Amino acid sequence: MAAEYAPQLATLVDEPPQGDRWLHEIKFDGYRIGCLITNGTVRLITRKGNDWTDQFPEIVAAARKLNVRDAVIDGEVAMLMPDGRSSFEALQQAISGTTSRAPLVYLVFDLLRVDGKSTTRLPLAERKALLKQIVGSRKTGRIRYVDHVEGQGDVLLEHAARLGLEGIVSKRRDLPYYSGRHDSWRKIKCLRTEMFVIGGFHDIKSTSQEGIGALVVGQYDGTRLVFSGRVGTGFSHALAIDLRRRLEALKQRECPFDPHPGPAERHAHWVKPTLGCHAAYAEKTREGRLRHPKFIDLIAT
Repeated sequence: MAAEYAPQLATLVDEPPQGDRWLHEIKFDGYRIGCLITNGTVRLITRKGNDWTDQFPEIVAAARKLNVRDAVIDGEVAMLMPDGRSSFEALQQAISGTTSRAPLVYLVFDLLRVDGKSTTRLPLAERKALLKQIVGSRKTGRIRYVDHVEGQGDVLLEHAARLGLEGIVSKRRDLPYYSGRHDSWRKIKCLRTEMFVIGGFHDIKSTSQEGIGALVVGQYDGTRLVFSGRVGTGFSHALAIDLRRRLEALKQRECPFDPHPGPAERHAHWVKPTLGCHAAYAEKTREGRLRHPKFIDLIAT
């Protein structure tokens, strides 16, 4: 099954590429899934080759109704909220059975095979045109075609950021499908930025280097400093050394968070919560934990 579906992956970059050779799509935060249709039989395969057909019976039922007997479709299973945003946290809750599965959809953006013939050598624009013929351009239902804009990736990214979306994916319209990570697909994330209070830090893993491994941060709820997670990327080695120097001067025995973050932070060094930082992140979990946080700058609280 892994050989039948070996997805192309996007390279993370800071800005969308320029020029009309690029198509730009909204990026969704879900599970990358290949849909294999063979004579009415539908299988759903993850990017690592695992069979997840039983996880999404709604998508299987919808795929059986497509006007095609043989195809390999590429897309993302996501929970699409009423405001258009996708929520990975909500998707995990739906899979575990704790929330409704009604917003669960399969957002499709590529076609790797149709009627027994591979389409991977065709240019992306042709593959998407064939896919649109199969699934249509409907904006409702379990399976939805992911449309795109040509050029103007910076405009789409600005629009996505304003709506609080995950980001965009930019793809060369004239190139074939390459399994694995390739520069012809690029992803640009829209990150939310907030101020967080630094309540501790972790040592750097390498014993041969100075600095810190991660900041332990939180936000105030009234007078309580509530744990938000760790921020372990975004600072250079020189900045990590400077942060260590500043935080060493603020060390204390008592944990400043209420409630205590738990055993996962048992090796943290606690500090007086007098320094803060701006951090960018993709999403907060239901418990208020940060997903994919990145340090921006240091501030005084």
